[in-house]
Order: sequence, then structure tokens, then C-alpha cells
Amino acid sequence: MKARIFRSEFTYTFPISPDWKFLRLYFYPTRYEYGFDAAKSNFSVIVNGFTLLRNFSANLTGNASKPEYLMKEFIVSVDQTLDLKFRPSPNSSAFVNGIEIVSMPDGLYSKGGFDDVITNAGGSVNSQIDNSTAFETVYRLNIGGQKIGEVGDSRMFRRWISDDEFLLGANSYLLVADRAIFPTLPDVKINYTEKTLAYVAPEDVYATCRSMGNVDNPELNLNFDMTWLFTIDAGFNYLVRLHFCETLPQVNEPDQQVFSIFIENQMAKKEMDVIRLSGGPRVPMYLDFSLNVGSKIGLKHDIRLDLHPLPNATPKYYNAILNGVEILKLNNSDGNLAGPNPNGPSPNGPNPNGSNPPIFMDIASNTVKGESNVLAIILIVVGSAIGLATFVSVIMLSMRKMKTKKNKKENSVEMFKVLLKQYTYADLKKITKSYSHTIGKGRFGIVYGGSLCNGRKVAVKVLKDSKGNGEDFINEVASMSQTSHVNIVSLLGFCYEGSKRAIVYEFLENGSLDQFMSRKESLTLDVTTLYGIALGIAQGLEYLHYGCKTRIVHFDIKPKNILLDENLCPKVSDFGLAKLCEKRESIFSLIDARGTIGYIAPEVFSRMYGRVSHKSDVYSYGMLVLEMIGSRNKNLVKTIDSAASSTYFPDWIYKDLEDGEQTWIFGDEITKEEKEIARKMILVGLWCIQPCPTDRPPMNKVVEMMEGSLDALDIPPKPSMHISTEVIPESSSLSGDEEAG
Repeated sequence: MKARIFRSEFTYTFPISPDWKFLRLYFYPTRYEYGFDAAKSNFSVIVNGFTLLRNFSANLTGNASKPEYLMKEFIVSVDQTLDLKFRPSPNSSAFVNGIEIVSMPDGLYSKGGFDDVITNAGGSVNSQIDNSTAFETVYRLNIGGQKIGEVGDSRMFRRWISDDEFLLGANSYLLVADRAIFPTLPDVKINYTEKTLAYVAPEDVYATCRSMGNVDNPELNLNFDMTWLFTIDAGFNYLVRLHFCETLPQVNEPDQQVFSIFIENQMAKKEMDVIRLSGGPRVPMYLDFSLNVGSKIGLKHDIRLDLHPLPNATPKYYNAILNGVEILKLNNSDGNLAGPNPNGPSPNGPNPNGSNPPIFMDIASNTVKGESNVLAIILIVVGSAIGLATFVSVIMLSMRKMKTKKNKKENSVEMFKVLLKQYTYADLKKITKSYSHTIGKGRFGIVYGGSLCNGRKVAVKVLKDSKGNGEDFINEVASMSQTSHVNIVSLLGFCYEGSKRAIVYEFLENGSLDQFMSRKESLTLDVTTLYGIALGIAQGLEYLHYGCKTRIVHFDIKPKNILLDENLCPKVSDFGLAKLCEKRESIFSLIDARGTIGYIAPEVFSRMYGRVSHKSDVYSYGMLVLEMIGSRNKNLVKTIDSAASSTYFPDWIYKDLEDGEQTWIFGDEITKEEKEIARKMILVGLWCIQPCPTDRPPMNKVVEMMEGSLDALDIPPKPSMHISTEVIPESSSLSGDEEAG
């Protein structure tokens, strides 16, 4: 192996035809003749003003994925010449083993999908890419198929790899009711069209796919997502290209198979009907989406791709398919494409291009494979014909029955795999640096700050060794593993090792909402920001009640369980008290009260108010909104604190509402527009805390009220106070507040 070595800055100039080009750089970091050790090289690479690599270490990058050699692929638009500059870092050298420049069809990655559109994932405005943009290929996957080498590609020598390393919980699907995510290899000819020409992707990509399976009982698929997890550099925009071709023999007409696409917990496409969009079976198509991954450059970020059968449609098959994925990073405003060097080696680093990943990231901590990643839960199944749709609910019900009816006959024992990364206790100790940074405490555990090996910050919630933690742990893992929404905290993994139980979830920089509602310090959030937070919480609860495969009722909505990211986007967290049920069910039977005093709905204490249902979350949300409003005025808070214990906090709010000015709450410093926003929040909050559950709006109506005009809202009846004299057991929440269990 030979290499070109640069002791100082050096530029290659290639006179080439003006169009888009693939630029591939090959590196083999080893010791060469004459004493040159490429492992010690650090350098930058610049092309026509774009910084492709900065302080790049081929050695660290290679150790992270252990390839035979490294290849980095970029896409640039060239006018007349391509100037490729190698710039050694101070006291270092640069080197390269190979340079490859390949032409491509004009606009292959810049004009959009087969419909010439680049859809903003989760947004309403489409994106555009012009010739002043450069790309780096991050991932190129043949979904459900094998690796496709350069020769197998459509004349552009691209590499396609298998998606096995990125599919979340692939081994687990076989366990649950014989459900399988599987590749299909039909012996069919792909019918390319003018919208999707043969060079877009080779036949081997469109002839293989992943499907959710369960052909005989497709309704089971409504309870799951087909999910892939990718680790990328934060601080950049990305182009996500999804390839589709309907090759399943049983699907040959429109409306037979419709599903939704979620990218990074955002609805990218609500109704995806491959046959209808492409024009027929075995006709390929592809869609392009733009995605902005915020935060600081230098950090890693995990993005999810979820496909889910559309529950409100009436197709013949509740299923979803995907044939290929390409993810490309776009340069930022200063022309930079460079990400950080890896921190160290990864035994299972993924390989997007066959030998090495273009940005060589370590996602070993975010994949699920092998028997070590199994959460074994002994499940007492009552009867042998329990439907998968209620499987998670049965887990929690059975855990309770194991405590109260130990002598009940055990009909069978099943092993349940949670479709998440499983960590060992030693892993958590390393992630948290021996649990050195505490960010939260509660009766049943402690929350620690930590970082994954890819640099991503996480929160690790470690439950204390206690008999009471079993159901709480199962509730939280089972509930959060089914959610995918911008206003729901993302669960990244768990630990279930002997008596050690822990949950790993995303770290939110601004902590919990209660820190901004402290009675000791002045609240700095303005009315508009409070409204945005309240609306986000409502949208998260609406998703739990109506958007999930299985309805989830949280039962512990309060400021401490609302986390805020760097942009003050709220995320509902702590699902330890949650209940799951089928969507057609709305009434719960509780053997104990659960929640936090002050936020618990009256029907949880007494049947005289009605039956316990998802409306209990509505009540808690209403109290939360009213507290957000009331906490702005510290004098009001002090007055309420000093009043008799029989004082009902919403009485103060309602009295001020009747006065019409809200001056008691806000004073005179807010604008007319802010006053209208505050009044709308008060009206919605008061409607939500009506004593009778049937008088409260459901969460989808709450969102509509929050987004609508103030004039459309009537003043609700004055809510009455309820006081419970029952003994309230301890909660399994990590809150330090007084709670009910």
C-alpha cells in the first residue's frame, strides 16, 4: 500500500466538466516506509471552499469501526476545476491513499424525490438545495437486503450496506406472537419510470424490503413501529431519502397498505400508499425529506426513523415497507461539513459503505442485538389466547397479580424483550462516571447525568432496590418504548440486572418546569413562552391518548415531570404510574390512588365524581396550566400559602377571571396580547378541572381550544374543591413532592 504524504499544505487541481461530482477519499492509517506513521496524522481537507474534514485523524476514525481502510464520500458541484487541498494540523502531516471523482446525473440529490419535492420533516414549508451546497454521505442502506458493492450499483460505484445494525429490536419481533420483520426477495423485474430512473438506485435495492409481517393477523402491527436508529453529527441539516417499491405479492392495488412515516419523532408523511404514489406494483419511487439537527457542533445525536400502519385507515393490510435509506449531511452556513473525531474504539461500529462509515460514528450503545440485550421478565399469562394488542397491559396486570395472588395457577411463562438497548450496571457506571453527577432525587431513586461513548448527554434514572419498583419499572419502560413524539421524552435504553434497575433517556438541558415555577425565585418566562410550553404539553398528552398504538394515561402530570430542552420545548416524562389500554377502552379500575396531591383528579379518590379514565390526565393538565399562570405572581403565591388550608387555589384564579382584568395574577406590566393569551390559558385550565369527568374536554379538544381564538371560549362553571380524607400511599415517582401511589 502506497500513500501520498504532505508535510505542508498541498492542493490538487482537477480540470473537469461542470456538474455534480462524487468525491471519494481513501485512507489506510498504518506505518509506511521511511518512518512515516499515518496513525499520528491530523489534517484538514478543503474542496472549493468547503471544509470536508477538520483536524481529521484517520487512526481514531479507523479504530472506531475497525475497517481495512477508510473511505469518505462527498458530493460537490463543480464549475470548471476541482481544487482539493490537504492542510496538515500544526506539528503533523497529511496523507491520502486514493482519490476518486465520479460524475453523476444533474440534480440527483438536489432536486428532490421522484416528485421533485424536498419535504421539511415535521414542517409545512418545503426545502430547496442549490449548487452552492456540498454533501457528505452518512448512510446508504439496502433495507432488508445484502451489501451491494461498487460494481452492483447503477454506474456510480456507490456502496449499499445491510440495515441489520440499525434496525431497532430486530431479534425481538420473532418472539412476540411469531411476528417477524423480514426481507423479501421476489423474483420480479423492477419497472423504472421517467420519475424514478434506473440510476437512482439499483434493482437489488428495490427488489428487497423489510415488512412488518403478520400477514395472517395484520391488526397486530398496529401495536408496533418498524424503527431504525442512526447516530449523526449535531449542528447540521440533513437530506433523508427513502426508497420504496411495492413487491409484496398480496399488495397490488391502491389503499391496500397505508402507513405513516416519522422522522426524529415528527410526522414526515401521514398517509404513505406506495402503489398509489408510484403508479403500480414493482414500480419504484423515492421521497426526500430535510431534517435540521440542532445543538452544538461536536456532539452526536440519535435520530429515529419510524414506520407505522395508519390506524384510522381501512386498508386490507396493516403493514409498512421500506426498501432503501440514504442520509446525507449538508454543509452549514460557513461551508463546513466536518464532524468530530471519534472518542475511541467501538467493537461493533456500523459500516455504512461496506468497509467504514463516512463519518465513522459509534452506535454500539444504541443498537439491540444478541442475547445480552434481553430483558427477561417472568410473565404470568392468564389464558393462552391473550391478544398482542393488550400484551403490555397484561404485563402490568400480571405483575400486580403476582403480588396479590401468588397462588393463582400459572398457565405459561413467556420471555419479553423490550425493543431498546439494554445496558449492564457496569455500562451505567461508566456512562455516569461512577454516578458522580446527581441531577435529581426522589423517594424511589436518583437521576444521574452522564454521556454515551458518542458524546451524547443522557439522564440515567437508577431505582433503589425495593420490592415496590417492579411495576414502576415495567410501566415506564413499556410506556416510553411505545412513544415517538416531539413532546415526549425519548427513552434510549434500560438496565435490568439482578436487583439493579435503571432507565436511560435523553438529557434535557433546562431541567424540569418546576424549577421555573419556584416559589423562592422570580419566574423569568414570559406569557408567550408559558403558552408555548402549555400547548406542547397538551400536544404530548393528545398523542399519548390518541396517537399511540396503545392508549397511555400518564396519571402524574405535574411541573416536575415536564422537562424542557434547550429551546424550552416541553417533554412529558416519568411514566412510572402510567396505565396502558386499548384505544376503545376509556375506563380504568384502580386498586389504589395514584398521582401527586394537588394534581389528582377527584374521581381517583371517590366514585361519586365518576369513573377513572383518560380525563384524569385532563384534570392534572388543567391544574398545571393554572399553576403556570398563578406562579408568575409571587405575592399571590405567598398569600395562598399563608391562607387557611381549605383555600382552593383555582378559587383565586376564578375570582380574578370574573373581575375581567387578571391584574391580580399578572399586574399591569403585560401587554394586551399577552393578557388575551393568559385569559385563554385560564379558561382552558378551568374547563379541564371540572369536578365531573364528563364535563372536561378530551385532550384533542384541549389542543383545539389552546390553538383557537379566545372569542370561541365560554367561561366555564366555577369548579368546586374536593378534599380527600383517605390515606394516600407513597408514589413510585421520583418526585420529592407529596404524592399518592
